[in-house]
Amino acid sequence: MLAKISHKYAENMNQSHQQFTRRKFVGLGLASVIAPSASRAQSANSKLSIGVIGSGGRGGANLNGVKGEHIHTLCDINRNTLKSVQQRFKDAKTTTDWREVVSNPEIDAVVISTADHHHALAAIAAMRAGKHVYCEKPLAHTVQEARWMQEEYAKQKGKIATQMGTQIHAGVNYRRAVELIQAGAIGKVQEAHVWCNRSITPISKSILEAQPVPDFIDWDVWLGPAPERPYNEGYWKGGNLNWNRRWDFGNGVPGDMGSHLIDLAWWALKLRHPTRISSHGPDPDPIAAAPWQEIIWEHPNDLKVHWYHGPEGMKRRNAILQPLVGNDTVINKWGIGVAFIGEEGVLVSDYGKNVLSPSAKFKDNKTPPQTIAPSAGHYNEWLKACRDGTESLCNFDYSGSLIEHNLLGNLAHRAGKSLDWDAKNFQITNDKAANKLLSKTYRKGWEINS
Repeated sequence: MLAKISHKYAENMNQSHQQFTRRKFVGLGLASVIAPSASRAQSANSKLSIGVIGSGGRGGANLNGVKGEHIHTLCDINRNTLKSVQQRFKDAKTTTDWREVVSNPEIDAVVISTADHHHALAAIAAMRAGKHVYCEKPLAHTVQEARWMQEEYAKQKGKIATQMGTQIHAGVNYRRAVELIQAGAIGKVQEAHVWCNRSITPISKSILEAQPVPDFIDWDVWLGPAPERPYNEGYWKGGNLNWNRRWDFGNGVPGDMGSHLIDLAWWALKLRHPTRISSHGPDPDPIAAAPWQEIIWEHPNDLKVHWYHGPEGMKRRNAILQPLVGNDTVINKWGIGVAFIGEEGVLVSDYGKNVLSPSAKFKDNKTPPQTIAPSAGHYNEWLKACRDGTESLCNFDYSGSLIEHNLLGNLAHRAGKSLDWDAKNFQITNDKAANKLLSKTYRKGWEINS
């Protein structure tokens, strides 16, 4: 369970009018002592009472996706952001600490849009409190957290609805690509190549010099489980493309864009656990994510998934894929994409288009029947599941296994060697030392206990 809290706090939680203050929190055990609602299913016409954890940037976009519900609480470590957003939701309560949100029994569901290192903590606490959870990608900061997310959801399955923020999963083109692959349009698929041309801007210093903490920033909460660091706006200002570069807070390009792009291969090929993972790139940096990588996950039945990012990654992608598609498309013009290599041809896809190669062979190709229903909309899929007790397509079993897979690619890079993965026993079998990278050390008071 999450770290236990004091008996005094547990007694206070039974009071009819609860006042949540920072001094009452010890660790993250709130959910373990809060009795969840008897049922989280909602009538078709009722509004969910939602707590929004992370209200600016990506959180603002997610807030817009659920704004038709009752926005009970806005949470953000930036008080200026809270002040601005509350102008639109004047009745909403505000807090800088997400622990107050997940512990509040008046809240039915939470939307989590924090930095990566808070995703699993907030989501697990919310699930244990019986709340529906929408969480931005990636679901977790470590492979261990990704597995915990799957396990916790399994315990709560049928009681809560969950969804990861892979918005493109609801897109029409992804559905058509999945139908093409699963209908056998290119025959048995042997490899899937996935890429994003984004790189990582170098980090100047491992630890930044101390700055005065502005009165509008809750720095202790922003750090959360991360290592103790003196405040410096250089850690957080600029959002995802800044903090995501550092292992302390993010997961680099594979953790970020891999959530969207590898999702298509995951869905179409019905993947689950790899057996071996290797990564090629620059020497591993203990602080910063890799500016480029080529990752290979080997799956059962001789199926491989390749990932590329950064300038060198794009060169490697081009060298492999361009000869396979000839003049049918210019791979270098695809900034993001997935290429499925089958026995009968190649399918190249991104968010908006699909190209079959060789084109002459597929010129009379018939579009397979639509086996995947049109989406009600990314957020509406989750809200519907909250109300009727069904599962969303990107529930935490599906998306948790995807993120576990992706983060193993980062782990192989950091370990500096190919890794043999025993998913059933959750261990790397050919490098005992690398198993330490499956998890991390949590700052005191922010631990997760399984």
